[in-house]
Amino acid sequence: MKVSATPRASARIDVDTEPAVSEDKQTHFGFKTVAEEEKARKVAEVFHSVANRYDVMNDLMSMGLHRVWKRFLALHARLRPGHKVLDIAGGTGDIARLLAEETGPTGEVWLTDINGSMLGVGRDRMLDQGLMLPVAQCDAEKLPFPGDYFDLVTVAFGLRNMTHKEDALAEMRRVLKPGGKLMVLEFSKVWKPLQPLYDLYSFQMLPRMGQAVTKDAESYRYLAESIRMHPDQETLKGMMESVGFRKVDYFNMTAGVVALHVGYKL
Repeated sequence: MKVSATPRASARIDVDTEPAVSEDKQTHFGFKTVAEEEKARKVAEVFHSVANRYDVMNDLMSMGLHRVWKRFLALHARLRPGHKVLDIAGGTGDIARLLAEETGPTGEVWLTDINGSMLGVGRDRMLDQGLMLPVAQCDAEKLPFPGDYFDLVTVAFGLRNMTHKEDALAEMRRVLKPGGKLMVLEFSKVWKPLQPLYDLYSFQMLPRMGQAVTKDAESYRYLAESIRMHPDQETLKGMMESVGFRKVDYFNMTAGVVALHVGYKL
């Protein structure tokens, strides 16, 4: 498969009327409200800042549980040799490496991310391990892949950072083959009795850990805020159904700290 980017055509129309004044569209960046184009830049800054220590922080802040969550995804992917897989927002390549073990040398697992720093870490790590997977830097809302191509699309801990989640989900469905599966692993709504303790950990401990390990407390404060702004389990299920996914279900892990959503293109 050849992946190429086609420049968009543009046109200019001169009219005699005064140009309309439009306000920038707004979205959230953590608890802040920012212009949509500003969010993309701010998210990029977060991941540029933490890329080199990202996996260390994942181990520390989840006490290693992120590896269990990712392994759960890989087990439920039920891949076979020769399957084609797209890992979106794959960052340092944890998911891609796990899935490549299942598809074997006849399969095709693409590691993609919008952030070059994260993608570079993932690519270099795979090369160090002797694993050569195709890598592409791309926006999940405008995927440079043909329709009906992949057997599986995965996105782990990346959907909440996307500005137009429905657009991204629709693109994921477009590139899936009929019968193909989407798996979304993401922080979600924790069991209510644990909420006070979870909030204390998220807003007090995480920024301090981020400062100690990456010299960047603000990025981990954003992490805690972005989790709270992400749709809960039922809302995300509805979003997936609204763009055409069927048989959508989810699995709560660690009392709802994380949920794995699964939907099919039928």
